[in-house]
Amino acid sequence: KSVANAVAVDMALGGSSNTVLHLPAVFREAKLPLSLEIFDEISRKTPNLCQLSPAGSAHIEDLHAAGGIPAVMAELLAGDLIHGTALSVTGKTVGENLLEIQAKIHGPEVIHPLSEPYSEEGGIAILKGSLAPEGAVVKQFAVLPSMMTRTVTARVFDSEEEAVEAILGGKIRPGDGIIVRYEGPRGGPGMREMLTPTSALAGMGLDSEVALITDGRFSGGSGGAAIGHVSPEAADKGPIGVVRDGDKILIDIPARKLDLLIDNAELAKRLMDFTPKTKELASPFLRRYAKEVTSASTGAVYED
Repeated sequence: KSVANAVAVDMALGGSSNTVLHLPAVFREAKLPLSLEIFDEISRKTPNLCQLSPAGSAHIEDLHAAGGIPAVMAELLAGDLIHGTALSVTGKTVGENLLEIQAKIHGPEVIHPLSEPYSEEGGIAILKGSLAPEGAVVKQFAVLPSMMTRTVTARVFDSEEEAVEAILGGKIRPGDGIIVRYEGPRGGPGMREMLTPTSALAGMGLDSEVALITDGRFSGGSGGAAIGHVSPEAADKGPIGVVRDGDKILIDIPARKLDLLIDNAELAKRLMDFTPKTKELASPFLRRYAKEVTSASTGAVYED
């Protein structure tokens, strides 16, 4: 119940895509399963009540002045969207805590009521398909309507730096889908936040026309059609590793789809012939990490 509450609040706030890494990792340490499905299941029934920067003009201090997290939780509890009976660290239930502090919205322009949400669904969506069989993550509340369903043309880069150089060099056009691979847990190694390419797209005025799809992850400051955590990653022989320049990719966020639009036989052949690139790593720690880390879809934890 507590984890479901946490996910619901995250969805109402507009969410951080990094939550989809952290919670499964915490649960793995507790020997408890937590699949990506819980995020999508709760997002579909939890309305987005806040639009904080970069999706909106409000910032965290505005959220605090409007009633903060307790006000968001009280609104969700009123709609039976969180579990008021969940025990908290105070020794009381969530419902008792909210009643005790008389939590309520003080700034409806920052925290919308359930009757007037920014959207009927929460901030995060989990996409699956032939490009991401194990899932990918998008902060859907930060995606413009024009990019919610789109077929894009792949422009493939094997590092964040290569992608940024192409963006700033004027080599990306409206309708492109930038593929940034070998930035996942194993390929990075580690998952750098792709704030630079998303910022570069915005600076070039392309964030409303270009998608960015990566096996890496994004910062909370990223906006636009930024799809991360594509799993399996390229370094783990995932389909993102065999995407070629000019391939068409279907992004359908409402339908939760991310598909590489080539036929199954061609995809199977590419995967059979595919040998992932490897990086020379001077650090023994990073060599060990790259060898033992698991997919982002399971929290990027070590193998048992």
